[in-house]
Amino acid sequence: MTPLRDRLLDDPFQGYAYAYPHKTAYRHFEKPHPLKDLWADEDKDRLFLYLHLPFCEMRCGFCNLFTTTNPRGGQVSRYLDALERQADAVHDALGTFRYSRGAIGGGTPTFLTTDEMARVFRMLRAAGGLRKGIPLSCELSPATSEPEKIAQLREEGVTRASIGVQSFLESETRSLGRPQKPAVLHAALQRLKDAAFPVLNVDLIYGIEGQSVATWLQSLEAAMEYTPQELFLYPLYVRPLTGLGRKGRDPSDLRLEQFRAGRDFLLERGYRQISLRLFRHRDCPVEGDGGPSYCCQEDGMVGLGAGARSYTSAVHYCTEYAVGRVGIQAILDDFIGRPANDHSFAWYGYELNLAERKRRYLIKSLLRSDGLDEAAYADWSGNSWELDFPQLNELLETGLAIREQGALRPTLEGLERADTLGPWLYSDVVETRMEEYELA
Repeated sequence: MTPLRDRLLDDPFQGYAYAYPHKTAYRHFEKPHPLKDLWADEDKDRLFLYLHLPFCEMRCGFCNLFTTTNPRGGQVSRYLDALERQADAVHDALGTFRYSRGAIGGGTPTFLTTDEMARVFRMLRAAGGLRKGIPLSCELSPATSEPEKIAQLREEGVTRASIGVQSFLESETRSLGRPQKPAVLHAALQRLKDAAFPVLNVDLIYGIEGQSVATWLQSLEAAMEYTPQELFLYPLYVRPLTGLGRKGRDPSDLRLEQFRAGRDFLLERGYRQISLRLFRHRDCPVEGDGGPSYCCQEDGMVGLGAGARSYTSAVHYCTEYAVGRVGIQAILDDFIGRPANDHSFAWYGYELNLAERKRRYLIKSLLRSDGLDEAAYADWSGNSWELDFPQLNELLETGLAIREQGALRPTLEGLERADTLGPWLYSDVVETRMEEYELA
């Protein structure tokens, strides 16, 4: 592991550690794992459901998600057929289970028609899988936020609407390879505000070519008009095979300055910083929304759809991953054509030994404002973090974390360096696999 002080000399935006291990560390299993065996000894009373709908009206220049545009030949319908086969197989393998929270993402779920979305909700509610009343998030884009779709989401019990805005300035979204008319954007946001979802989230991006600190704050100010309970502030990354990557674009060198300006702007307006990216208003009901509690450290995640990941305590699995259109289409075709029984197995993923599970625990804790609960970690792992990871003392020495009230917590400086700290905590095996991965 490279000393942290050496890492801190580099660009603070080194890698988005939203999950560990990263999907580029996944490989085909030597033998497929029967899902019944994977889930047999897991706690299935508080599962997180994630459904992936990999279709969009356009491909944004920064996007490296598993999604495609202009589906033809009934591909959406055939994809939903495959989803139903997969859901039946997965729920059968789970046996007795309960979802405590859910999210529908993509892609852009609201790219689907209202009839197609109704089919999705019927499928998820089958066999008691997704009950009304639990916290449920759904992603939208401005162009697909029509009144009838917003009304449908409210009727179906969606409690959190998340819209990808990125910027309120047309020149900046054009620079991102995302043509977006301000009138369409504002109309969509007003409809979402009027619909009164318990939580409205707005995604914004900083580091765009031509974006200044002043225009970045202009977008944040515009977002305040719609009183979002949450905002995700994403630093721009330009990744291989994306539109911006093919054009040789780079993020601006203002990202750290822009982040700090945005953070201070939101803190002054009643928002709490939860992580580098997430800011939540102090009045946001998400922590007390009536749903069963869910803990990402202990509870599993069930992913449905091509590109969706599932997590048991020791095995993470999904379909293969690609960014380029040809690779994505090949994976979609494979998913759509799979016989029902194939969905009863995990074919591709990562097996976590105890050391990797401990690293995941640290990464999921230290990159959030609550930090690492020292007693909870010791109880879960059987050791203190000082014995397992003495290098974490570097966080204290560099002022990136403090110890208080039984927790190792990141400071403001630690949170703004989350994209340095995450990769710093990766194991050598995961780093090597990521470096060896050939993106398609």
